Amino acid sequence: MTPPPTPPPPLVTTAYERGIATLTLDSPANRNALSARLVGTLRDALTACAEDPSVRAVVLTHTGTTFSAGADLKAPASPYTFVALMRQIVELPKPVVARVSGHVRAGGLGLLGACDIAIADRGSDFAFTEVRIGVAPAVIALPLLARVEPRAAARYYLTGEVFDAARAAAAGLITEAADDVDAALAPVLDGLRRASPQGLAESKKLLTVGVLDAFDRYAEDAVQRSASLFMSAQAREGITAFLERRDASWVL
Repeated sequence: MTPPPTPPPPLVTTAYERGIATLTLDSPANRNALSARLVGTLRDALTACAEDPSVRAVVLTHTGTTFSAGADLKAPASPYTFVALMRQIVELPKPVVARVSGHVRAGGLGLLGACDIAIADRGSDFAFTEVRIGVAPAVIALPLLARVEPRAAARYYLTGEVFDAARAAAAGLITEAADDVDAALAPVLDGLRRASPQGLAESKKLLTVGVLDAFDRYAEDAVQRSASLFMSAQAREGITAFLERRDASWVL
């Protein structure tokens, strides 16, 4: 008999400790790129956390040297699906804390923006790379523009340059740049464990009003803009150049 096919490895793993559910993006081979399967698996894991009364808060972290490289250009999640994931994080009745130790690019920054608290070690770095492949950070702007300092957003959206954790914290992209990310995380998790579930849920509602307003107002436009840009000739050239590891035709 032919043996049954081996199931694909999980792209998100879950662990529990004293009321904290840790969801780990576990697709290091493609730098935790946001494929349709990874996004769907993460959404299912978040739903389970929301429904589990023993979970007080969620930590979102990663294996490998990259938190997330952004969209998986070979098997991408649809813009609607990714918008739904970011909104789910914002609306989750439990705090979501990002723990970062590595690189964060493009759509990965949307995940950070959706989280309530984000702590990264000082070796981490960040970049809005969309502009360099001929598109724009359209859908990830939904959680980010309410959180990131406008001048910093203008610089990093337009240049695509890499910036460090200290600059990310100054810009409001992350909460703290830490020498030891787990030591910095410890008092945060202790505080969340001491808080009541109702207090956390209601406090989070107050904090996310502006972010959810951006989703309500601009999500459809952002999705349509993103889809249009990805179908453009410049995006085709930019993505091809990226996959071929060469400069795009417009680079001077």
